[in-house]
Amino acid sequence: MQQIKNYVMGEWVAGEGEELIAYDAIFGTPIGSVSSAGLDYKAILEYGRKVGGPALRKMTFQERGRMLKALALHLVKIKEQFYETSFKTGATKIDSWVDIEGGFGNLFANASLRRQFPDLPYYVDGQAAPLSQGGTFIGHHIMVPKRGVAVHINAFNFPVWGMLEKIAVNLMAGVPAVVKPSEHTSFLTEHVVQEIIKAKILPEGALQLVSGLGRGILDYVDTGDTVTFTGSAATGKKLQALPHIINRSVTFNLEADSLNASILGPDVDPVMPEFEIFIKEVQREITTKAGQKCTAVRRIIVPENRIEAVQAALISRLEKNVIGDPRSKEVRMGSLASQLQVERLQENIERLKLSQEVVYGDLRDFTVVGAEKSKGAFVSPTLFLNTDPFKNTDVHSVECFGPVSTLMPYSDLAQAAELANMGKGSLVSSIITADDKMGREYVVEAAHMHGRILVLNAKSAKESTGHGSPMPALTHGGPGRAGGGEEMGGKRGVLHYLQRTAIQGHPDTITEITQIYQPGASRPESEKHLFRQHFEDLKVGETVYTHRHTVTDADIASFAQVSGDNFYAHVDATSLEGTIFEGKVAHGYYVLSKAAGMFVDPRKGPVLLNYGIDECRFTKPVYPGMTIGVKFTVKEKIDQEKRSEDDIAKGIVKFNVDVYDETGETVALATILTMVKKMDQSS
Repeated sequence: MQQIKNYVMGEWVAGEGEELIAYDAIFGTPIGSVSSAGLDYKAILEYGRKVGGPALRKMTFQERGRMLKALALHLVKIKEQFYETSFKTGATKIDSWVDIEGGFGNLFANASLRRQFPDLPYYVDGQAAPLSQGGTFIGHHIMVPKRGVAVHINAFNFPVWGMLEKIAVNLMAGVPAVVKPSEHTSFLTEHVVQEIIKAKILPEGALQLVSGLGRGILDYVDTGDTVTFTGSAATGKKLQALPHIINRSVTFNLEADSLNASILGPDVDPVMPEFEIFIKEVQREITTKAGQKCTAVRRIIVPENRIEAVQAALISRLEKNVIGDPRSKEVRMGSLASQLQVERLQENIERLKLSQEVVYGDLRDFTVVGAEKSKGAFVSPTLFLNTDPFKNTDVHSVECFGPVSTLMPYSDLAQAAELANMGKGSLVSSIITADDKMGREYVVEAAHMHGRILVLNAKSAKESTGHGSPMPALTHGGPGRAGGGEEMGGKRGVLHYLQRTAIQGHPDTITEITQIYQPGASRPESEKHLFRQHFEDLKVGETVYTHRHTVTDADIASFAQVSGDNFYAHVDATSLEGTIFEGKVAHGYYVLSKAAGMFVDPRKGPVLLNYGIDECRFTKPVYPGMTIGVKFTVKEKIDQEKRSEDDIAKGIVKFNVDVYDETGETVALATILTMVKKMDQSS
């Protein structure tokens, strides 16, 4: 029998003995034996810290982002081989697409975050804080990669996405990972990790895999490590409460299955497109992945005068659902991941039967296409009706992790929100309504108990990713029962793996540490105009001091005519009574435009283009007769990769534009963004 192996300390190894046999969820045939018994978890975690960590921390955010992009591109090229393995987990082609290519999408999304980070191994957070009257003492914050490992304990339902959505974030931050997937579906995770390791895109030690039960994997976590857990709330809370997790201040992120709700708005009647959208959305959430999703709709909350119509429409769609071998084109729902999941589902369905009525589905009487029902982990979708959900409350605490959901009525939108909140915290809820004010009312009442809320209508339905799809750019987590954790979240997710530290010192010191020019730091005058220097030659803090210009009435009138900006303060000195202005004032954009004319070197050179302005402020009125000059300073440099062999090698340079008057006081500030050519065109 095949052995499903572990990848630890640079080697593929089998565990001792046989902890479990993984079975094909469709045909019930054995796939392989799984074991992680005998692994030295102390050495495994130390290997990640000592080998993977230093290699990742030497890389800048730009390099880590390019690494993730290269990995995603590689996996996309060979993606078809993963689908055949995924069928054995009971997933259909569409289910597998979400798991496999959704995981790859997370790599791409996190790779693109490099544009929001500096060309450094660490991150500079926020703005400088002035700490002294004379400006010689300031504070700032940097965020450096934690010096530990991320231990990811994942659920059985998404063996690929569950791993990749987590490691994409910690790798971007510069932290290595040890992944412990569910032993029941670890054969698919192992397949993907095999290809990742063979590609040699990640540095050694950045990723390790424990395929078996992983007993003892948390015994050696320490300060600086991060543990993430996805699965049942009960198990997650037990692990989170381990004494050494608490005593060593180990970061613990819990993302637990929850009793998510979808609400049909009180404004929606059966002839509206939103009604059909609601029915399709709920039916999809019941049957996708055979209901084995932490975000699946478990509670269907409907206006009391729409219960019969919704029930009839849902049953009509569920009756068309074809169950069986996901390789068959007609099959729309596969199986659960294992017989163990079938047993647990049956137990919880029996619990819910005590307080509510089954209106569709029979776990014993249903048809399976292309496989034997008795050998695979097949179940029928089950729809309950709970006519008094405030009295019969098991539905708000018992979760059937499969294609099971409960229909329940509400009288008004406040009551709908109350019912949704009775789940005591969920990953997601949704409301389908054509009335944006109702959407707003629900969001305000329910947001405190839900990690994500989808407001869906006919205008957004075509492009909506749906109730059950967490997205890389948004946080995935939720309060209360859902665990209180956060995953993904774009830049927010990366920051979870960084330690924020306040730094204090002279502006020159803080400039050197952050590699970003800080106000009050020295501005050595450049011997050569900054626009005449290539990307590699520019130094943060280097400055051009321009000639000066005395602003005239003619300048202001001319700019008003050219721009069409005839705001009274610029053109009518008789209208200034009661304003803050002492006289006719120059346009702020004239001051900035004139500044550009003063700091730009017009000859062709390394500067390719100016593509934007950030943080533009006009801090003091400029009147005719005032004289302005510009301090033009290299603020920050960010490397950029070549998109192709023919692309120009270049980097992004941010310049600080400080426009000052004859008293030396700043009248305008801005940051301009430029692309600057590199001298070395091979990089």
